[in-house]
Amino acid sequence: MKPTKPLILAKKELYTMSNSPAFYGICLFFVLFCSIWLYYLQRYFVMDMASFRPYFASFPLAFILVVPMVTMKSWAEERKLGSVELLLTMPFSEWELVLGKFIASLGVVVLLLLLSLPVPLSILPLGRFDPGVLAGEYAGALFLGASASALGLLLSSLSKNQAGAFLGSAAVLLFSMLINQFTLTLTLPPVVAEGINFLSLAFHFDSFSKGIIDSRDVAFFVITTVLFLFLTTRVILSGKRS
Repeated sequence: MKPTKPLILAKKELYTMSNSPAFYGICLFFVLFCSIWLYYLQRYFVMDMASFRPYFASFPLAFILVVPMVTMKSWAEERKLGSVELLLTMPFSEWELVLGKFIASLGVVVLLLLLSLPVPLSILPLGRFDPGVLAGEYAGALFLGASASALGLLLSSLSKNQAGAFLGSAAVLLFSMLINQFTLTLTLPPVVAEGINFLSLAFHFDSFSKGIIDSRDVAFFVITTVLFLFLTTRVILSGKRS
């Protein structure tokens, strides 16, 4: 069975990423950041608790920097090099192009999550941990990474260079991850607080970090991922027409 067009493009993108030293720097940064957060900043062993929630609390923060690094070249570099015009002349629809780059970015996120597995696996024998909760936490991290990657691709398609794509994605992700902190520090009307929480990616990840898979949060991540990808196709299509 021949691979579909998006998978062919995703394979090409992943091959290009794997030949870049920055790719390995991203992987190392993610693993070190999450590990230092757990062992040094959170002082996990002093906390004396059989929960990985402090570990997964670092994932939204790490994604603020990691995801823009992964997605910044996707469209901004193509536009800078002029290769986006070549891509648009190939027998791929705009949706297939966007989906291919999204699969590649999501593949990197999956790799990062796999690289983070040794930390919880090494701690499991030390306490009575619930493997189901751990699975739910990783499911939430995957949904969060998918939505963040789709957002990063959208901002990359709107940028003219890698630096602009990185800074724009990091700024928007920082806002969308931490906006719910305003509801914790400020006294706001319930309707306003609920509206702010609804826009926060980290807020919808919070239930997953407790090992709870809430269908509302799953729906939020799926809808935002599809929405960001759809908007990216509109940006690419508008550039093709101009």
